[in-house]
Formats: sequence, structure tokens, C-alpha cells
Amino acid sequence: MTMSNLILALDQGTTSSRSMLFNQNFNVCGQSQKEFTQHFPDSGWVEHDPMDIWRTTLETSQEVMANAGITASDIAAIGITNQRETTLIWDRKTGLPVYNAIVWQDRRTAALCSELKHLNHEALVSEKTGLLLDPYFSATKIAWILDNTPGARQSAERGELAFGTVDTWLLWNLTDGKSHATDATNASRTLLYNIHSGQWDDYLLDLFNIPRQLLPDVKDSAADFGSTQLFGKPIKIYGIAGDQHAATIGQACFEPGMMKSTYGTGCFALLNTGTTAVKSNNRMLTTIAYQLEGKTTYALEGSIFIAGAAVQWLRDGLGIIDSAKHSGELAAQADNHQQVYMIPAFTGLGAPWWDADARGALIGLTRGTGPAEISCAALESVCYQTLDLLNAMQADWGDSAKAVLRVDGGMVASDWTMQRLADILQTQVDRPVIAETTALGAAWLAGSKAGLWPDQAGFAKRWQLDKTFDKQMGKAERDCKVAGWNIAIRRVLTN
Repeated sequence: MTMSNLILALDQGTTSSRSMLFNQNFNVCGQSQKEFTQHFPDSGWVEHDPMDIWRTTLETSQEVMANAGITASDIAAIGITNQRETTLIWDRKTGLPVYNAIVWQDRRTAALCSELKHLNHEALVSEKTGLLLDPYFSATKIAWILDNTPGARQSAERGELAFGTVDTWLLWNLTDGKSHATDATNASRTLLYNIHSGQWDDYLLDLFNIPRQLLPDVKDSAADFGSTQLFGKPIKIYGIAGDQHAATIGQACFEPGMMKSTYGTGCFALLNTGTTAVKSNNRMLTTIAYQLEGKTTYALEGSIFIAGAAVQWLRDGLGIIDSAKHSGELAAQADNHQQVYMIPAFTGLGAPWWDADARGALIGLTRGTGPAEISCAALESVCYQTLDLLNAMQADWGDSAKAVLRVDGGMVASDWTMQRLADILQTQVDRPVIAETTALGAAWLAGSKAGLWPDQAGFAKRWQLDKTFDKQMGKAERDCKVAGWNIAIRRVLTN
């Protein structure tokens, strides 16, 4: 390895932090991962300890460098990608959080969102942000921390506190408090950012009662975010994007109409709509795909709250599998004559339903239902939810949406699940050689800004296919399964 040709990607996710080293051929040449604890202090509440997020990020980055036998001198730049709407507020002087990080999955502000909807604020909020009034996004989480932490609101108004999504928190710690910034993709998920003007919005700040002094600067996704001195020599931080936006970049979905779906804890599908912010009539989100050289590219997005988390529940909650990779093997043994459906609404339902009060269900159980059928239902639930997203997006975008889906994330390693996805969607599913496209996207932002990696066109040319999954299931069987899902999901809806 020659000097300074490596890119360090920090991929901070919902259940773990990862650090990955990429060389100039876009290959992973080292990685380290550490899980951390999720806290569930009340029903529908999900929190992280911010110090756990920072500690595991720092430890994995140190570990990956040590294992690869390299120093800071070998790293040209750092790219950061992160779980998005998760909300942190900390003291600018001490750097200490005033409360735990409230995670994107958390539903504690559902009543506030309902109240704002009843007061008819949603239409204008959606027009400005592309988002819905839902507890998922950061604004109501910020308000909750300010209103429920003694003295926090007063401190915020005096300019003593800082808000950030996880990228901003990591950046602050990496730069020893010198850089309080985010990028346009993360800003676009807060419910406070006008995606058309590219500014924090006074109307929204007023609506959610959030002091402007809290907010970070907003930059392009590839920009100079400052340097870190923590590894012995200064390293530039040149890229930041929320995880789903980074995956869109890592999948080289640079052309309007291209679509990717990432299967991690949740599932997120993004459809590139180019320079047009397409308004959804189907409760999809309009979001910023990425912003480069001051130019904004938009996307339609659909979010499923529970994907891989359903498999974790099979393992940790029910104990019917030893590890996540056994879920596909077990599902393959399921009795095809049983139509068992899992609605994994553990924290409500995301797009296109947006029902914060819905709760999970297993439907269609018989005396013959066992671990194989439940495992099959858990994996199929991800496929059905993806179908709901795809149908909604294509209705918004029109017929020009390409019929190929690029997939990534931990779940795509299962051939059984990907085949079932192609069958349920009745479309081609392409799995890339590098499944870790989120980290790759962060690396591309940093590497292209550092002048080491090619531009969009050059990067897209080098995207590599691992395997294509084509539909194999007969139409009648597929249609029957989908009809059963449509009945099952309506049983848990509350809105």
C-alpha cells in the first residue's frame, strides 16, 4: 500500500458501528465492527448512549488501522455515513450529551405529531421538507429533549447547546469541537430544512419551537468538513451522507429512474428523480439524494421500519434461530400450503401506511405452524413491504421507473430471501459484488473530493454485479400470496 491512497469510511448504524478501509480499486482492505446496546426505557421508546456511539466508532477506526498495519499517513480522507434521524443534543463547552440519543425508530412524540396534523400543519410542512409529520424525524425529538431535560431549553436559547444527527456528533468529536456541521442529506431528514431553498426554515423552527442557535452548518455531501488529529497525523474529513443516500451513491444510482433498496435494521428504497423534487401522492417521502458542487439531486424514498430487526427478533426474542444467516435455511423448509403472514409493526408501520399506533401480528397460524413457517413469514414480510413501496413510487414517478432493483445491506447475503423478493416484486433484482454499498458511498464522496477516485460516470462504469435474481414463481401463486398480505396488513392498521 502506497502512501495516502486509502479511504476510511465510518459507517455508524442503528445496532453497530463499523470502520472500513477502501483502496483505489474500491476494494475493502480492512474492516472492524462493534455492536452497542439499544435501550428501550418505555413502550415505543428507543435510545442509544451517545458515548457508546462515539466510543465504538473510535475503537473500530483504531482497530481497522492497527489490523491493516497502517498509520494516519496512509489515509487520504475520511467519509462518514450514519443512521439518520437519530437526535442528539450536547453541551458545546463540555461536549457531553444532555440526554440519550433518541433513535429514528422511537415513537414517543406520536401525540405531538397528531396534534400538529389536527391543526392542519402537515401540508405546508410536507411542501417545504418533502416529509410527513411523523415521530420518525428529528424535529419533535429535539423539542422533546428541550422540554423534558431540566434547563435544556434555556441553555439552548443562550446558544450553549448543539444539536446534531449522528454524523454531526461524530464530526464534532473527531474535530475536537471545531466543526459543527452536517450535509444536505442529513439536514433534509430533520423536518427543519427547506429542501427547495436549501436553508433551515424559520417557519419550521417556529412551529417546532426550536432555537436556531442549536443547528449545524449545512454543506455539500462532498465538502471540507475539517480535519481530525486523533490518529497521530491530521486526516481530512471530506464526505458525509445519511446511510440511505450513501447507499444510493455506492450503488451508482446517478441517473433519474434508478432505484436501490437497502436491507439493514429497517429497509429503505430510494428512487433517483434527478433535479426534480417529485411530490408524492402516495405518502412517499421527497428527499435529497445527494448534493454535489452546490447542485441538489432529489429522490423519492420509502421506509420500512423493521426488516433485519424481524430476523433479530426470531433470534433474540423467540430463540428459534441461532444466527441471522440460519433464517433463510429455515424458511426454505416451510410448508408451502400454509399462508402465514408476519406484520412486523413493532414500532408502528412506515411507508406507505405511516401508522405509528399499529402493532405487530402473526396471521394465518395453524396447529402445524412451526419455526420454519414463522421464519419464512418474517423474511417474506420484507418482500411484501418492498412491493408496497415500489408500487407507491411507480405511481408517483410514472412508468419511467426502471424495472431493475439494486439491493444491498446485510439481508441480501441470503439467496433465498433475494429470490423470494424477485418473485414477489415480479422484477429483476441485482446484487452487487460489494454488498456494503453504504460505506462505499461514503468512501466515494471522500475519495472523489480528495481527487483519488473517479467522477460519477467513472464510478458508475466500475459498478460490479454479483448475481441477478429473476422471478421464478408462477403468477397465480404470487398473486394469491400478495392478496393474503393485503388482507393481513389491513388487520393491524389503526388509521
